[in-house]
Amino acid sequence: MEIKNSTTQRGFSHADFKDHYGLPCSIQKSSLATKDAIWFGVDDPQPKVLACQAGSVGVETNETCGWVDYPIPKEVLINTRMHLTQDQVKELLPILQHFADTGELPT
Repeated sequence: MEIKNSTTQRGFSHADFKDHYGLPCSIQKSSLATKDAIWFGVDDPQPKVLACQAGSVGVETNETCGWVDYPIPKEVLINTRMHLTQDQVKELLPILQHFADTGELPT
């Protein structure tokens, strides 16, 4: 996985990478003033709808099967990144480390 490190215009550390399916993701130091935190997750969810059901949700397409893009109106906000505090990351680390070591989640 290629990780591109950078800094935001406001001086916060930021790294871009792609997940297994090629979706753009990032991790970024948060500007939260009260606690240390990060933003972590998919940058753009790239929503899709089944072509055979597209018309029922207002999407025009010539496709008859598979997935087609589902445009999100500009008036709609979808949060795709987790806002995690330092303590929350510490709680997740053993689970992630177990998966990294074994390929399984702890039971």
